[in-house]
Amino acid sequence: MTEAIICLWYDGAAEEAARFYAETFPNSSVGTAHRAPADFPSGKEGDAITVDFTVLGVRCVGLNGGPAFPQTEAFSFQVLTDSQEETDRYWNAIVGNGGRESACGWCKDKWGMNWQITPRILIEALGNPDRAASKRAFEAMMTMHKIDIAAIEAALKG
Repeated sequence: MTEAIICLWYDGAAEEAARFYAETFPNSSVGTAHRAPADFPSGKEGDAITVDFTVLGVRCVGLNGGPAFPQTEAFSFQVLTDSQEETDRYWNAIVGNGGRESACGWCKDKWGMNWQITPRILIEALGNPDRAASKRAFEAMMTMHKIDIAAIEAALKG
């Protein structure tokens, strides 16, 4: 059976990142670490070359490829949340573990992977058929780092 798996490039920290994701997100786990049989340009014999893991049900492989290709915002995991508590929990786990905040619900973990912690209400607000309400929600979002659900709801109401 043909299958697609997302391959994510790390600078030697694929195992650490996979463990963090498995501890942080539901339906996530760490699988097999494939170890180098000999020294290689960015590591030593016995180091993990690749690590199989799952994040929120999405199969991934972490490749310890070295520093040549750092992560960019061209790829991100979008995590849809149902409450402020859930939004806060994931945001705080990523940012509080050496990551950093960005704008409009985006943050970056300490390994450079980008995340969008996105309350479902924001997606609904931006697609609201009432264009004035949608615009207010969009303008509110543009002022935020972590998304504030109450502020999005207030913007929708006007």
